[in-house]
Amino acid sequence: MTGRPETRERLLLMHDWIDIAAVEDCPPGTSIERVAGDRMVAVANVAGEFHVIDGLCPHQGGPLGTGTLCGTVLTCPWHGWQFDVTTGKHRYSATVRQQQYEVRRESGRLLVRLPATEAGGRQA
Repeated sequence: MTGRPETRERLLLMHDWIDIAAVEDCPPGTSIERVAGDRMVAVANVAGEFHVIDGLCPHQGGPLGTGTLCGTVLTCPWHGWQFDVTTGKHRYSATVRQQQYEVRRESGRLLVRLPATEAGGRQA
């Protein structure tokens, strides 16, 4: 240690997994919006299985996590863009895709893992 205060980037390097919510915060059939590091993410619970995608709609930055989840399809509340949370793919355009993030449950909490380049540049 150099005696410097811990920065957000340094903490992300130290911790691969970021605690974002309690499991009960996102009941089956719902989605929520959370911050992971410096990213907004959408957390969706599809029949007890959690999926996390980039939370900003590419259309105009709408909050995907506050949208409506129907099956595996999450609809942006601003303009209706739809994404499959299991793949990140836009429902109608093959060229539009949301970033997916690894998610796991641990002690009743949901943890998300950002890609190495977003977690301070560390290579996996």
